[in-house]
Amino acid sequence: MFGFYDSYFLFFGLSITYYGFIIAIGMAVGVLIACKNAKFRGLKSEDLILGACYVLPLAIIGARLYYVIFADHDFSFGEIFAIWDGGMAIYGGIIGGAIGVILFCAIHKKNFLDVADIAVPSLILGQAIGRIGCYFAGCCYGVEVTEPNLMWFPLSTQIDGVWHYSTFFYESLWDLLGCVVLLLCLRKSGIKVRGVVMSLYLIIYGSGRAWIEGMRGDSLYIGSLRVSQVLSIILVIAGVITLTVLCYLTEKGKLKSIKEKGFPEFVIAQNALIIQKREERRNKRVEKRLNRQKNQKKNNKTDKVDDNITANKNKNNKKIE
Repeated sequence: MFGFYDSYFLFFGLSITYYGFIIAIGMAVGVLIACKNAKFRGLKSEDLILGACYVLPLAIIGARLYYVIFADHDFSFGEIFAIWDGGMAIYGGIIGGAIGVILFCAIHKKNFLDVADIAVPSLILGQAIGRIGCYFAGCCYGVEVTEPNLMWFPLSTQIDGVWHYSTFFYESLWDLLGCVVLLLCLRKSGIKVRGVVMSLYLIIYGSGRAWIEGMRGDSLYIGSLRVSQVLSIILVIAGVITLTVLCYLTEKGKLKSIKEKGFPEFVIAQNALIIQKREERRNKRVEKRLNRQKNQKKNNKTDKVDDNITANKNKNNKKIE
């Protein structure tokens, strides 16, 4: 059924590519994480599930259109829709997903900054998982490796028998670390600026992608420029500007801070609850350890008494003899 040496597996007679399957997992995990984090911006799980109905379809459409527009290939009308043949771009997915968030917030009267702060940790985690699928699809690889000492995974990988830098792995690892940073910022009670997590995502992902894209061997180009590298640099600049503007507006009172929305108190209460549960688990472990030690001492004492009784019996038997 499963054969990781191949690009697909069979499931009840259906051929399912690892690439699509792993991306689907990334989407599902992202939605679950977003639902779990919704409370940190005063949202409900139902809000995020409804938002996903806007975001995911538009993200898929955006990912395909981005690839079709910039790929060095003349697509027929039918080929544009043939996503099962491959050809998706993460940046197109981000753009399409952002449009989905804007539509969701506009229609359902939600604050864009709050929804974006919740969405971006899930987004970058989904990107980290999705990049694993690139290994099976044989895409998003780096330039050719010519130094034999560098021909080992995960530093490099073989694509059609040729060694290339594993840029998909570099980006997956970078995204995973970025997800940890964003989750910590989302749960930190001292942060008062709404939209700070979204801004940090633009900076973190953009800077990592700009560096990694320079090593890619299959980039999409406009002339001599790598499209995604240029867009990554724009993303970093936009993130810095957005963060600066949001901090300024919050400081001047023109934008409600997280504190005014009551989120810090909630986060503090959540953290206190987490600490309390950890303390309870620790106390239980200590209690179990003490009970084991107590039972061990009791058993040792019983064994010692039994040994004394046996020794006395042996002594009495010798006297009788």
